[in-house]
Amino acid sequence: SLQLVDRAIKNTIKRSDISSKLPNSIQMLSFLKRAAPESEEVSRAAEIFETTCHIIKKNIYQKHKRSINTTDFLTNDELQNIAAISGCHSHLQPPICQKSCLINKYRTITGACNNRKNLRWGASNTALARWLPAEYEDGFSQPKGWNPGHVYNGFELPSVREVSKALFQSFNQSSTEDSIYSLDCRNTCENLNPCFPIKIPVNDSFSALRTCLPFYRSSPACGTGYGDILSDTVKMSNKRQQINGLSSFIDASTVYGGTVSVESKIRNLTNKEGLLNVNKKFQDNGREFLPFVAEVPSPCAQDPLDNNGERTDCFLAGDSRSSEVLSLTTLHTIWLREHNRIAKALKKINNHWSAETVYQETRKIIGALHQIITLRDYVPKIIGSDAFDHYIGKYKAYNPLLDPTVSNVFSTAAFRFGHATVPPVLKRLDNMFEEKQNYSSVRLHEAFFSPWRLIKEGGLDPVIRGILVQPANVIDQDNLMTDELTEKLFVFNATGTFDLASLNLQRGRDHGLPGYNDWREFCGLHRLNTEGDLSTAISNANLIKKLLEIYKHPSNIDVWLGGLVEDILPRGRTGPLFACLIGKQMHALRDGDRFWWENEGIFTESQRSELAKHSLSRVMCDNSGVNEVPGDSFLLSQYPKDFISCDIISSMNLNVWKESNVQVGVCGSPREIENGDYTFCPNSSHEVVSYSCFAGYRLEGHEEITCTKSGWSHDPPVCCTISNPVRPCHTQCKSLNLTLTVLSPAFWSVPPSPNHTTKLVSLPSCRPSLSLLLITVCHKVLYS
Repeated sequence: SLQLVDRAIKNTIKRSDISSKLPNSIQMLSFLKRAAPESEEVSRAAEIFETTCHIIKKNIYQKHKRSINTTDFLTNDELQNIAAISGCHSHLQPPICQKSCLINKYRTITGACNNRKNLRWGASNTALARWLPAEYEDGFSQPKGWNPGHVYNGFELPSVREVSKALFQSFNQSSTEDSIYSLDCRNTCENLNPCFPIKIPVNDSFSALRTCLPFYRSSPACGTGYGDILSDTVKMSNKRQQINGLSSFIDASTVYGGTVSVESKIRNLTNKEGLLNVNKKFQDNGREFLPFVAEVPSPCAQDPLDNNGERTDCFLAGDSRSSEVLSLTTLHTIWLREHNRIAKALKKINNHWSAETVYQETRKIIGALHQIITLRDYVPKIIGSDAFDHYIGKYKAYNPLLDPTVSNVFSTAAFRFGHATVPPVLKRLDNMFEEKQNYSSVRLHEAFFSPWRLIKEGGLDPVIRGILVQPANVIDQDNLMTDELTEKLFVFNATGTFDLASLNLQRGRDHGLPGYNDWREFCGLHRLNTEGDLSTAISNANLIKKLLEIYKHPSNIDVWLGGLVEDILPRGRTGPLFACLIGKQMHALRDGDRFWWENEGIFTESQRSELAKHSLSRVMCDNSGVNEVPGDSFLLSQYPKDFISCDIISSMNLNVWKESNVQVGVCGSPREIENGDYTFCPNSSHEVVSYSCFAGYRLEGHEEITCTKSGWSHDPPVCCTISNPVRPCHTQCKSLNLTLTVLSPAFWSVPPSPNHTTKLVSLPSCRPSLSLLLITVCHKVLYS
């Protein structure tokens, strides 16, 4: 299984190699879904575990010619061993939280240890939350539509391609999703993990060329999808779960990343101001661009008319999607500039702060601004003020019993409502908010993964002006999504494109999301069982007829589509189902976050007052050449009547972060360390210092030192290079003694002879050699 998984990873990387100015859609999506090293490690462990179990079950079936559960032949101890050797056991253990004073001052980059009792709640690389049990055709892993002939409410589910063609218009060429591991899903139309191809209806114009479109399933969370096979410290939900690579919290992880490895690429560790890295080749009228990714050549498109110009690679940010479309790249760049602007100001205000303190305090402020802008300025306009008051309400206090983990239905369905609001054209305007030939507006597909347009065609300012005056599409029940997303998504050449509607529908089935009516019932809404019932939620009679013609029964409707087509609530942009799901999630993200900006002790009262003055309009003013903006950048505005000067847009006074009465004391300033930095502990009058090391280094010595009458209590620690950085073993996972039967290569087809040997070996459960992974269990499976 190790060889199968690693070979598939290698082949996936090989397919992503860039050899032209115009990458194909498979290369582009492979880059888009490229995970951080920590995420890859988790996914690899899960894939090894799943592949092992698949091989075992396959050989059981070949011997007995009937379906037999893995647990019929394997003891719990043996399955625990598979979990340990694959790496799953380690990843399911609670994280080791730092014991320094800073645990209550700054959130971790992964989101772990936010909740003091449930350390993994909301952390990156953990399973998405389930608000309703997953629905799989085999009860554990197979998504809806996996088995031909399987019926729901007396009917088979339609192919998502059939749904997209009927309701979202047709699309051309091939469609793929995130390339994960194992089979090359471009070459099969069978449902074989990880392939879950999208079937093309026989009456489709594309059916003459092929019978399916490739689709890759999301990697499972470790140990899920195979029944009750894990217990004790590694017991999880039996049904297949999916991983969230970012932290759940509204913590600006799109700016800083959700893992230590990504954060280390984002930060500039060579300066004393706690800055983020910027582009070293290009500037935008004296302002920074995002840096380029280190892996070059990257798959971002190049200027097709410039054969001699310098290459423009994809941008690097905390989220790999930062180069996806020009408007998104612009917002990522704005926040990079805002971090560096605030960091420089804080360093001037508190010159005694170390680079680490400046970085952490700035990151804390940027995270708070994301929270304010999201909950105060954005969400009420999406779900409506009445739904906001009902599901979210006013902030009272942190609730440690509330799990903030992002739910599967929120990330896979509800918050994807925005795909239907994307306009087909990206406007670029001059300082009079008019189009000019040099900066003309572009069709959406021309703005995909094209950072060269920002660098060579006027920078951020024209895009910002276009964003401020261009309305988002209102969800139209007769035309649910622009063909720029259903026909031309990531189209760079003639080799293919994507259909976002089909991908969203298939992803929901892949993740085992229950149907539309189950989620309505979850939200306290009436189930809609007839055409008449549907008319109470959907006013478009023709749309209702199409839905019933395709799905046959209202309960069979995929939740993303059902929520999308509901009549929009007053003063909102979604229907009642999505308003409920978004509202419940936002409530959990706010009240379940110990570091929420309004929680007592996170900021001072004067700091909270200043933070509340800030807005996205202010951020744009401070970090671009745009000098007129709307008071509320989320409201549709017309220039010039709805615009005001940046000079009168309120902003926060950073002087409230000034530390007064700073006294270093008899010890003097703490000694700096190489490859690390220090931060003063809060409320310690600068008498206690906490040290930390940068990514790739291990701290040896005392993490905290105290100023005493005779000087610092200890020498500063040392940051040593980690030659082979891996996730440290949890204290409960030292090693496992496994009895392994060493078999010949032919052991699959013939029983072992008496001269096969048995030996005892000790394998560390966190990072063992995996070459004998299957041998520990296959002898018993095949010959019992």
